[in-house]
Amino acid sequence: MTTLTSPPGGAAIRHPAPPTTTGRIGTPRQGGTILAVPALVWYAVFMIGPVIAIFVIAALHWPGMLQPVSFAGLGNVRTVLDDPVFWDAVRNTAVQLAVALPIMIVCAYMLGYYVAQKPPGHRVIRYLLFIPGLISTPAKAMVFYAALSPDGLANGALESVGLGSLTDAWLASPSTALACLIALDVWSGIGFTAVLFAARLDSVPDDLGEAAQLDGAGHWRTMWRIHFPVIRDYVGVVTMLQFLWTLFGSAQHVLLLTQGGPGSSSTTLSFLVYQKAFIAADLGYSQTVGVILFLAGLVGLLAIRRAFRQNY
Repeated sequence: MTTLTSPPGGAAIRHPAPPTTTGRIGTPRQGGTILAVPALVWYAVFMIGPVIAIFVIAALHWPGMLQPVSFAGLGNVRTVLDDPVFWDAVRNTAVQLAVALPIMIVCAYMLGYYVAQKPPGHRVIRYLLFIPGLISTPAKAMVFYAALSPDGLANGALESVGLGSLTDAWLASPSTALACLIALDVWSGIGFTAVLFAARLDSVPDDLGEAAQLDGAGHWRTMWRIHFPVIRDYVGVVTMLQFLWTLFGSAQHVLLLTQGGPGSSSTTLSFLVYQKAFIAADLGYSQTVGVILFLAGLVGLLAIRRAFRQNY
């Protein structure tokens, strides 16, 4: 719609009418909401639904998938807390996170910083760092089994340099089984994490590093005093991801290499969930541990977020 105005002594001028707020102005926003409905339904069914199911099953006495179900209330909680295997799993999981996570993040950041400086062959180094991520979990477990078995590469190397007294059945010894699993976690995660850090550090302006070096700062101070504060939020995100992968993903390594043994020396919380559900057929116990694992993950994420002062 247009309007006509007549200036003094002149011809009429046609002006377009201002847009109105009626009609189809609100259609795009409504259409965007409609398009989000399938994703919201998917999230509710396959993300929120399983979380609710964990809490429901944790309150049931369910001795197998085809067995009758009865209400247990807090009985499963008392059973779990009275089980010494559970406390061994808590201790092993705490040790695993306390050792693997700092080593992985610190070493990956330093390695990513080195790659971001674009040394000779840095493109090849990036590809090499991806190798552990390209190997399937069973293949990685077989590599470590071949290296750590009684007649494997580790013992053979020790004997070849005259340190035969240090040889051990690494995966079958209560004092070393958990350490071997931690080594596998670090080896499989450090390369991929370093590539993530290198990609983020590439976006940091070169002027920052050059100015620091002109002021007399070496690579060590530049790495930790200049670049680290710039990508601090990103370090927090990567730390959260590695925390979750280590906390919930350790069951596959335990299952393939040690089966939680000897005894319960390498049993972790995530493996205990699998063991009780699929081997012992005690679904109530399993999901009670799953609830504890879920709460531990939530508390860990909040602690990491607070440590890195993230604002989201």
